[in-house]
Amino acid sequence: MHEAITNQSIHKANAQFWEQMLAMCLVPVEAAVGTASAQRCIGVEHVASGCTLSGVWNGWIEVRLSRGLALAATAAMLMQPVHCVEASDMLDAAKEIANMIAGTLKSALPRPCAMSVPSAEMEDGDFCVLPRTEDSVTVFFAHESGELMVRVWEDAGVGEERSDRTEFGLAQLAACGFEVPAAA
Repeated sequence: MHEAITNQSIHKANAQFWEQMLAMCLVPVEAAVGTASAQRCIGVEHVASGCTLSGVWNGWIEVRLSRGLALAATAAMLMQPVHCVEASDMLDAAKEIANMIAGTLKSALPRPCAMSVPSAEMEDGDFCVLPRTEDSVTVFFAHESGELMVRVWEDAGVGEERSDRTEFGLAQLAACGFEVPAAA
């Protein structure tokens, strides 16, 4: 993982969006000491979104919001009551959240680095992840409305297997017109 992408850089990118744009405070949920190998889950019925970054640094920025947080964030973005929020509104809001967080993280990476248009979809199942792997770092945040997960993957090189990417990420990249090489 590139040294510019740390838990602290993810905290900063997240705070810039949530606090400045939506006046919502999300608190980082730190992994308990000695649990670096313990998975953490975002839970069922959440919204998943993300962007690819390519250039000197290649990777994927993934954002997952619990349904409650997705509803609250969308209502705040649209300045309307939660009961008026539609599923399509939540998908659009998740794309914008991924775009803003990824854009902030991109500014800390070596140049040139291009960012794709974000994609999003509703997820019915649990999604569990390790807080850190050799090529990824994941941070969870808590809010009274629910949880947020931000994960940054680094793709070490062309032609290497991308086993850490979920089917969602690859399918969304292909759906957006990006060439997705087959796994080795």
